[in-house]
Amino acid sequence: MSEPEPQTAAGKVLWHFTMSLDGFVAGPAHDMSWMTGFTGRPGIVEEYVSTLGAVLGGRNGWDAAPGARPYGDWPGPVFVLTHHPEDAEPFDNVTFLNCGPAEAVRIAREAAGGKNVEVHSPTIGRQLLELGLIDDIDLHIAPLLLGDGIRLYDNPGGAPVRLHRVHDGDPIAELNLRYRP
Repeated sequence: MSEPEPQTAAGKVLWHFTMSLDGFVAGPAHDMSWMTGFTGRPGIVEEYVSTLGAVLGGRNGWDAAPGARPYGDWPGPVFVLTHHPEDAEPFDNVTFLNCGPAEAVRIAREAAGGKNVEVHSPTIGRQLLELGLIDDIDLHIAPLLLGDGIRLYDNPGGAPVRLHRVHDGDPIAELNLRYRP
C-alpha cells in the first residue's frame, strides 16, 4: 500500500483526526491521553501545519481542554462552534461562534486565507458531511482498540455514507487514509 500524496494548502475543508482502529477519536469525556507513543510518516505533522489556515471545533471538545492549541502550539485562528458563546472563557486567536455549521465554515475559510480548514469535531464534521461541505476525510489510524469514547461518525438510524478511497495507506505503525465523500 502506498502513502497518500502530501496534503496541500488548497483551501479545502478537511475532517482530520487520529483515530483508534475501533473508530474512536477521543476517549470518554474527550480524553486525549491515549494519543501518545505512535509513529507516523516523517514530516507529516509539519505537512499539515504548513497547509493549515484555520481550525473549526466544537464546544464540548474545547471545554475538555480549554486553551489547547492544535499541533501543540499552532498560532492560527481557531473557531469554536457553540450555542452559548457568552459563557466561554476568552483565549487569544479563538473565536466562539453561534451560527450554523455552513456559516462557521464560511467564516473559517475566510480566515484561512486560501489554506485548509481542519474540522476537529465529530459532530460538526457529520453535519458538514450531510451538507456536502467536507472535501476530504483525513484519518491517521492508531494501532489501538480504545473500546469507549467519542466516535468519529455516529449517526444511528441515518443512511450509510459511501466513500471513495483517494489513496492507499502505509501499514507501518500508523495507517494514513484519505477518503472523499
